[in-house]
Amino acid sequence: MKKCIILLLGALLILTSCSPKFDEKEVVKKEDENKSEKTSIVPSYQLSDEMYRTILPYRPSAARGVIVNQMGNRLDIDEMSEGLRRHSKKYYDPDKYFFEEGQYLGKDMMYKWLERELTEKQIKEAVDQKMKVYKNSQNPSAEKAKQHRKQVEKEVRHVSSMALNPPIKDENSEKQQRNNPKYLSHVLEQNYLVKKEDNSVELKGMSIGIAMKSVYSFQTEVGGPSYYEEIGKDVMLKKGKKIAQTVLKRIRKMEGLKNIPILIAIYREEGQNSPVPGDYVAKTAVKGGDSKINEWEKIKEDYVLFPSDFAQENHFDDKQLIDDFAADVAEYFPNYVGVIGKGFYIKNELQKLTLEIPIEFYGKGEVIGFTQYTYGLVKEMFPDYYDLEIKIKSNKRLESFIYREAGSNKPEVHILH
Repeated sequence: MKKCIILLLGALLILTSCSPKFDEKEVVKKEDENKSEKTSIVPSYQLSDEMYRTILPYRPSAARGVIVNQMGNRLDIDEMSEGLRRHSKKYYDPDKYFFEEGQYLGKDMMYKWLERELTEKQIKEAVDQKMKVYKNSQNPSAEKAKQHRKQVEKEVRHVSSMALNPPIKDENSEKQQRNNPKYLSHVLEQNYLVKKEDNSVELKGMSIGIAMKSVYSFQTEVGGPSYYEEIGKDVMLKKGKKIAQTVLKRIRKMEGLKNIPILIAIYREEGQNSPVPGDYVAKTAVKGGDSKINEWEKIKEDYVLFPSDFAQENHFDDKQLIDDFAADVAEYFPNYVGVIGKGFYIKNELQKLTLEIPIEFYGKGEVIGFTQYTYGLVKEMFPDYYDLEIKIKSNKRLESFIYREAGSNKPEVHILH
């Protein structure tokens, strides 16, 4: 327990390095789904100018859990949420807006959206199956069965029309699966609220993330082998823009959302076992009242793994710097086994570099000595125009970490006990 507390305190020191704002605790009023007014609390502090305050009690997303079931890479799950919040700051100022998880796109709705549309044959089969169950349980008259069938078919067609992934005639056909992959993984909603003069809060902005696959994984039989089909970026983007337009029209029909400004961004996932997450590739800001997307803005972001062929070809200078750093470490510490790096780039400019150094330690003195030596290399070798985080790990746990904010020449050091 003591170790966990120390680790959490160390993380908190990093988060609060931008001097948190301490204000008087605000109590606000918010209407729930049933139009009844409830008292909520805005936290009395803001961790930094870059972070949104969240209204309490915290309300989880109406589609909570769906993203975990649909996206296979934990890094993608985190980056999709954090990245959408990062892009939202340009449109919803953290000083003026409060953050809340999405409350309009519910779990049942989301699962329907993520399904495949049905073919006419599949619709008939679904109706026949439902009617078989109905007749066995109710034994209706011919006229009553006819009327019920019309109702069932109407419901099946409605559910099919909600699906945003393409239909497929035969799911057991590898060729058809490859030609008609499921492109869409998830639709993420975030809400942004402002406080009114009567001390209540209201929705004033929404952000929608459209998660698209880069690799489609499928099986043609239960328990059979898994197949993989890569989805080109151009195809993915074309399909994503079409899906985004459909999602916008559906949102505009929901109560209270007709005149809300909406940021929509398309996220391209990485493969399931990728050591780095995917990234947002395009976004558009839709004014309140608009139901049509006119223009998309290209987003140039990349998460880059070091070492990798991509880093070698596209970020050679940064790759060489990390290699030199690794060589300096290896010269003095025989138990060192390598450096794994992850760089975040915007328009090919490095914004944050995270390095993980796995090493075998035989005592706390080695941890302290290694951390001191690494601290010196940070001061001497790494430019200060990006955030830098170095995690020093044994085979059991995180032993220490060094953090330096962009523009600072004094890295923070934390040795865990």
